[in-house]
Amino acid sequence: MKPILSKAQLDYTKAKNMFENRAKVLEKEIAAKRALQEITQEVMEELVQATGFHDAYNDLVVAENALIEWSHSTIKHEKSYKDNKAAIDALYENVNASPEKRQELIQLSMKIR
Repeated sequence: MKPILSKAQLDYTKAKNMFENRAKVLEKEIAAKRALQEITQEVMEELVQATGFHDAYNDLVVAENALIEWSHSTIKHEKSYKDNKAAIDALYENVNASPEKRQELIQLSMKIR
């Protein structure tokens, strides 16, 4: 049976899949262009825009932020939050301290049911 996901979790999953798909398209376009010419910054910028990678990245960041915000709101109703309020709030305050911490919090957010 499939787990029931929140809107924030569904939106994140959709944005992540779109980002991964756009990344694959971008990689193929880069490989094709590389065979014909040198990849300069201008060429890369054109490819990023043309493949929709930039928009997919922006949508992913928005979805990640919404997921993190949703998980923080949701976890406040758990008994474990009351017992560990300071540590949990510190984790959320420092979510952007490193990409690893952010990714870990996103993964944990996807496990909330």
